[in-house]
Amino acid sequence: MGKKRIIRKTGGTVDQGLKSRSLARVAKKNIASGTLYIQATYNNTKVLLADKSGNAITWSSSGSLGFAGAKKGTPFAAAKVGEIVGEKATMIGVKDVDVVIRGVGAGRESALRAFAGKGIEITRIADDTPVPHNGPRPRKPRRI
Repeated sequence: MGKKRIIRKTGGTVDQGLKSRSLARVAKKNIASGTLYIQATYNNTKVLLADKSGNAITWSSSGSLGFAGAKKGTPFAAAKVGEIVGEKATMIGVKDVDVVIRGVGAGRESALRAFAGKGIEITRIADDTPVPHNGPRPRKPRRI
């Protein structure tokens, strides 16, 4: 009755083609120190490495590594993102970074641990999660 569909379970590993492609796009600059921005939302984890003046050098996210759907927000995916950015940073020659973490997702700590595991010194960690002071205006009371 038509073609049979084969569903392949990947088991949450990183697609090797996407990993090698992301490592191929590394800047040719030599930068000694920089700033690492980690944005951990419930659905995704993004990691960006910038120089001291704020210009982006390299970045990666869970979605760009091939994770899809609910797997993008997991600590495992965040750790893989941290590893990739750490490998890129060592290729560039980064020795120490300041870390700025934003968001309340599951990948906050695991992305930082994976990045630090690549041998780059972390000089400062700042939590810059946006917190509403008062929030939106409440609804009017219901009249019966």
